[in-house]
Amino acid sequence: MAAKYIFGVDLGGTTVKLGLFDVSGEVLDKWEIVTRKENQGGYILSDIAQSIQGKIEEKAIAKEDIAGVGMGVPGPVKEDGTVVKCANLGWGIFNVAEELSSLTGLPVKVGNDANVAALGEMWQGGGKGYSNVVMVTLGTGVGGGIIINGKMIAGSHGAGGEIGHMKVDNEETDVCGCGKTGCLEQYSSATGIVRIAKKALAKEDTPSKLRELKEITCKDIFDLAKEKDAVAVSCVETLGEYLGTALANVACVADPEIFVIGGGVSRAGDILLDTIRSHYVKAAFHACRDAKFAVATLGNDAGIYGSARLILG
Repeated sequence: MAAKYIFGVDLGGTTVKLGLFDVSGEVLDKWEIVTRKENQGGYILSDIAQSIQGKIEEKAIAKEDIAGVGMGVPGPVKEDGTVVKCANLGWGIFNVAEELSSLTGLPVKVGNDANVAALGEMWQGGGKGYSNVVMVTLGTGVGGGIIINGKMIAGSHGAGGEIGHMKVDNEETDVCGCGKTGCLEQYSSATGIVRIAKKALAKEDTPSKLRELKEITCKDIFDLAKEKDAVAVSCVETLGEYLGTALANVACVADPEIFVIGGGVSRAGDILLDTIRSHYVKAAFHACRDAKFAVATLGNDAGIYGSARLILG
């Protein structure tokens, strides 16, 4: 008899999000537990296994009706489910898939959280209907996930899709969180656009409502850009130029049908997509120029959807 259910697990530094799905992709239940990082993250997998077992009992599900458990983790993951260090969880190098499988008695597949979120958006979100998708997550940093023919591209070191650390400016002197300079993340993240704004305000005396704000946020910049504030418009253009050009380079390698833009910055909507798209079209190779752009729709649930989708292959 074919399996009916899948569990999706999105492991974060603060909470673990869990979802119970049917195999068609409908979420039947979702909940969260605290990520206990004590003892080098030694409690995390047993807590997850216990939570899954509790849900199986609550819903009176037979184990043979469960296809498996998929999980996204915040770090590089190899094809066999080996995690290559998750510093913010305290984990070293070990096979998470094997460990969780032995704790639950169920098949387990594991992927990097950004790649898994991309898979979720392809399955039931902004990229639904496409099988070649690049997802870009614009938050505090810039993350990415690449899906080719419906499969995640993890790469040999689990770092496939780390587009935030593409070098895009050789003149930059400020250091990125990764230790390098001139990374895409320094221009196209929420923190990046605020950095651009502060530099612009310090360098020139163009009138701007941004000067009246005690603390400038990414949302402030986009809101004022929509009101045609000159400095804010310039900051959004800078973000769009760096990101649009970087995605044109990504397209030369991945040739996606669609770019799905997620993360907190994506809430800016059309002004963001239109700016990225205009710079992308200028820089893209002619065969890739017609790629579509869409906003991610699953929000914080992208990880549990994508994790569940991992099990379907």
